[in-house]
Amino acid sequence: MYEITVESIFAAAHAIRLPDGTLEPTHGHNWPVAITVGADELDDIETVCDFHLLQGLLNDALAPWQNNDLNQCEPFTDGSGGLAINPTAERVAWAIANTITPGLPKNCRLLSVSVGEAPGCTAVVRL
Repeated sequence: MYEITVESIFAAAHAIRLPDGTLEPTHGHNWPVAITVGADELDDIETVCDFHLLQGLLNDALAPWQNNDLNQCEPFTDGSGGLAINPTAERVAWAIANTITPGLPKNCRLLSVSVGEAPGCTAVVRL
């Protein structure tokens, strides 16, 4: 199997819902993101897929969150000021995976999305 990875960073705030139902204080991060796709065979031009296509899919996925509060962004908000999905690093990775997957060429598949919240703290979703 062949794999390629693209990376980006976005800046956003969030406040995670704690086990007792309260929210931690809103705070910001620079979130590093890496997505890896793979293919069993290379395409007609000997690639898994075009790096520019993959980077574009990642940029499009991150654009609505850039310099925003994730608690107020899809898919995390319930639309009335509450949370539908807790904006943890794990769920950010999951949301990116769900956004990117439909745009991938047919010959490749999303293998993983990693999202860093702080130095040394990374969440990964593998598909």
